[in-house]
Amino acid sequence: MTPNRCASPAAWRYGRPAIVLHWLLAALIVLMVALGWSMMTIEHGPQGPWYFDLHRSIGLVVFALVLLRIVWRLFHRPAPLPAGLPRWQVALSSVTQGLLYACMVVMPVTGYLGSAYSKAGVRFFGLPLPAWATPARATAHQLFEIHSITVWVLVGLVALHAAGGLKHLLVDRDGVFQRMWA
Repeated sequence: MTPNRCASPAAWRYGRPAIVLHWLLAALIVLMVALGWSMMTIEHGPQGPWYFDLHRSIGLVVFALVLLRIVWRLFHRPAPLPAGLPRWQVALSSVTQGLLYACMVVMPVTGYLGSAYSKAGVRFFGLPLPAWATPARATAHQLFEIHSITVWVLVGLVALHAAGGLKHLLVDRDGVFQRMWA
């Protein structure tokens, strides 16, 4: 089945930069979630600070890539989904993507701010970033709570997003998955 009869396959797909950013961010987010969860078990061990700094550093890279992805998306809109898709699927896709973007912004912002308000501060691959906040344990704890809750929301949204993509690839076979495949 042709994805969108009125558009050529190249026009219907996302652009190469969007595809690269999508899959790069997907891999980095999986890495960050795994690293974040494993850090909780080694938090007070001798390697704990090194892993926390690594997590913060990669988090800053992820945030920069998310901002780049958002800017790219603002100026490079993909073609609409096929007209034959049920409205609820189009709506669910739109809401899920919006919430994914919101989580991808909230996660690094709350992580950075929580770190900025902690005694540890923020280091970028070993380089200490300027401290602009006085350590405030209660503030840092609140920000890390938001960070922690957001990761669960993000994991659920990623699972929903992946399930939708796989449904289009394996069940519907309507070309929707191929929009974001190189």
